[in-house]
Order: sequence, then structure tokens, then C-alpha cells
Amino acid sequence: MAKIVLKNAADLDGLRASGRVAARIRDEVAKATAPGLTTGDLADYAVQLMKEHGAESAFLNYRGFPGAICVSVNEVVVHGIPGKRRIELGDIVSLDIGVKYRGYIGDTATTMMVGVWDQEVIKLVRTAERALEVGIRSAVAGRRLSDISHAIEREAIRSGCSAVRKFVGHGIGRDMHEAPEVPNFGRPGRGVELRPGMTLCLEPMINLGGSDVDILEDNWTVVTRDRKPSAHFEHMIAIRSGTAEILSL
Repeated sequence: MAKIVLKNAADLDGLRASGRVAARIRDEVAKATAPGLTTGDLADYAVQLMKEHGAESAFLNYRGFPGAICVSVNEVVVHGIPGKRRIELGDIVSLDIGVKYRGYIGDTATTMMVGVWDQEVIKLVRTAERALEVGIRSAVAGRRLSDISHAIEREAIRSGCSAVRKFVGHGIGRDMHEAPEVPNFGRPGRGVELRPGMTLCLEPMINLGGSDVDILEDNWTVVTRDRKPSAHFEHMIAIRSGTAEILSL
């Protein structure tokens, strides 16, 4: 099992800085998301913003991923490769932004609704957003890792949605994926004890239909098996003695 690294004050300052940069880029790209643009256009804009902030993509070529950010539309859960897919009215667009900034990783995601009128899709996006919020509220020192997982899944089920099981959240620091993994499902009271200095990425991936997913032939793009839409939100957090600190605001 990989060792969990507790961050010191300098590391936390570095992660706060990388998280802020990732969040600014996330929010600017989100504001720019509009019908007629391609997913590649959004990635190009993100790269421009990274350069302006003195950062670089943490995703490009990471384990072979070919994009600077992930742009996942409708039935695409995560790892959507930016390209020629054009955004249309009624789409939901998940933006996953990862940056390297002064030696630390910033990682955050949001899902935008582009003129969505379907009430079921609106419910899905709101549910995923709430699932992240309740996960963060459950991330308190002295509790167990699966308390986060359980809170996320419970929120999804309460709204008639499902949490993806194949992909999970993770620890973060100078590396993109550190221990521990943070599932979006499970019974409470299990796993490692949450301790001050742990830094995690919570990222509920919530489906309108079933939780099963497929990976397309490009070996990256993850889609819902039933091809119903999926929403994805992510924040970096630091465990403290009280309420967790959100690093990606």
C-alpha cells in the first residue's frame, strides 16, 4: 500500500497556490463554454490561461493522455479528449483542469449546463454538486475515509442517481495521484483515519442512469454504459482539526 504523506505548512501553501490557479482557469473556461465551440477550443483557451499564470498542464502526456485538459460532454463521464466535438444547446460539459504550478499540482472540475431545459439533467448536475458538498462536510479529522465515500453515494441515491465505482478521487501533492484513493461509494467507518495534513481530491462522478461505464477504443474516454448523461465535480481539500479547507477556490 502506498504511503500517505501528511503535508507540512510549506506544502500546504504550495497546494493553496496551485489550487487557486487551477480554480481560476476552471472558472474562466467555464464562463467561455458556449454553443458552437468545440471541446478543442476550450482546451486551447485553457492552455492560453495556463501560460498567463505561469503554469503548465498536469494532464498532457500524463500516462499518455493526449489533451491539456479533459472535456467530457453528456454521456462522457471523465477523460474526454479535447477535439472536434461541437458543443450544442442542451449539453452538459464537464471541465477537468489539472496544472503544475511551482512544483505542486492543482486539480479541479466542474460541470456546465449549456442551455439545458431537461429537468432530469438539471437534477443530475445539482445532485453531483451537492454530493461534493456533503463529501467535503464529511472530511473531518478523526473520521474515516469511507465516511466521505458513503456521504457521496448516499446523496446520489437519494436523488435517484448513481455514483461511478470504477474511478475514484485521490490524494494530491507534488504528484497528481497520491495515496489514498477516495471512492465515491461504500459503507461508513472504514478505511484510514483522516488526519490533519492529508490533502485529497474529492471528485464525485454521478450518473443519471446506472453506475456502469465503458472505456472507448481510444483507451481514455469513459462513457456511461447506458449512454445516459453524467456529471463531475472536484475540489482539492486539506484535512484540518475542524472543517476541511477547500484549496481549489
